[in-house]
Parts: sequence; structure tokens; C-alpha cells
Amino acid sequence: MFLTRSEYDRGVNTFSPEGRLFQVEYAIEAIKLGSTAIGICTSEGVVLAVEKRITSPLMEPTTIEKIVEVDRHIACAVSGLMADSRTLVERARVECQNHWFVYNERMSVESCAQAVSNLAIQFGDSDDDSGTAMSRPFGVAVMFAGIDEKGPQLFHMDPSGTFVQYDAKAIGSGSEGAQQSLKEVYHKSMTLKEAIKSALTILKQVMEEKLSENNVEVVTMTPGSMFHMFTREQLAEVIKDIP
Repeated sequence: MFLTRSEYDRGVNTFSPEGRLFQVEYAIEAIKLGSTAIGICTSEGVVLAVEKRITSPLMEPTTIEKIVEVDRHIACAVSGLMADSRTLVERARVECQNHWFVYNERMSVESCAQAVSNLAIQFGDSDDDSGTAMSRPFGVAVMFAGIDEKGPQLFHMDPSGTFVQYDAKAIGSGSEGAQQSLKEVYHKSMTLKEAIKSALTILKQVMEEKLSENNVEVVTMTPGSMFHMFTREQLAEVIKDIP
């Protein structure tokens, strides 16, 4: 007789009879409680737009960081448990600096995503005495946007450690509706300006709060200026043209 689901979901590395890891599925569900993030890759560069949830008027909006710079040519947007994301971002930064130090070249976006995914799958029992194994999967999804020798790149990584390249991707609480909208608006010849407008338009549709320069973050990665975080003034200028 098979055990019930509740007896299988306690073990972080125990498969159920159907071949599922419930702890990983729970971690993926945790991301659906996080704020919505949208990434769009164009031939001109990549744009990341993320909702910042201001839960209290006493909060300082500038201290909520949903998009961070990993290296001057790579940025990442996160959704889910922010405490978990800091560990992954730290690993990404260390790997990029080590690669630059050893090989005297910038790390590719795919290699950075792979290095972080190697950390993400180190949950469960450790085979050695290093003590590096974690008690549960990371409850965070990450989008890596960057510029390398292949041009603009966008990768998505989930708690299972799976990373996939995308032209456009949405994560977080409004991801299902946002992903459907991205399928309708995205095309290969899209300009960066169109991508920024599309990302903010979709965010406006899925956000519960009214879209403003205080509750959204936008970053562009272009071959010229690399990492560029929009200021509040620039955001206000773009948002006023959103229908």
C-alpha cells in the first residue's frame, strides 16, 4: 500500500510513487506568491521589469531590490523568498569574478545561470563531510539577463535547478496571465523601446496596485551602456505613455 502524499512530502529528496518531488513543487508554488517580474530579449538588448510591493506607506521603496547587478554585463531579476535570492545572487557574483580572474574574460550568461543552478540543486543529504547540502530547495525563481559574445541573452531558472533560455518570460504571482500576454505581443523584430512599453503595459494589467514610478523597477541591458537602472524620473516619463 502506498503512503499518503503528506508522508512523501516531508523528505526533500524522496520521490513519490508517481515520481514527483513534492518539496520542489512546493518551492515553485512559493514563487507564485512573489511579485511579478517580466523579461524580454530583443536584438537591441534585454529589458527586465519587476513589481515592487509596497505593503506600508511607512516603507522606503528604494530599499526593496528586485533587480540586482551581478556583473557589468549581467543582471538578474528575482521573485519568491528574497532571503533565498541573496544566496543565489552572491554565488552568481562570485562565479563571475572568479571566471574573470582566471580566464581574463567575461563569463557568458549561460555559464552564470549554470553555476547558480548547480547550487540550487544541492538540497537534501550531503554525500561528503563538506556540509554544503541544504535542508530544502530555494523558494525563488531567477531571470538572468545579459550581453555576451552571442548577443543579448535571457535565461530563467526555477527551484529544481532547471535553466532555460527564453525570448520573453514572466515569473511571480501574475506570471500565468503575463506569459499569455507576452505570447501575443512578442515578435522577433521588437525594438528595445517597444519591449519596455510592452513589459510595463503587461505589469499594469497583472498588478493589484496602480502602476507608478515607486512600485516598479526597470533595467535594460544593452551592448553600449550594459546595466542601466531607470531613475524615478525616467520611469515617470515612460509610465505616462502607458495606455
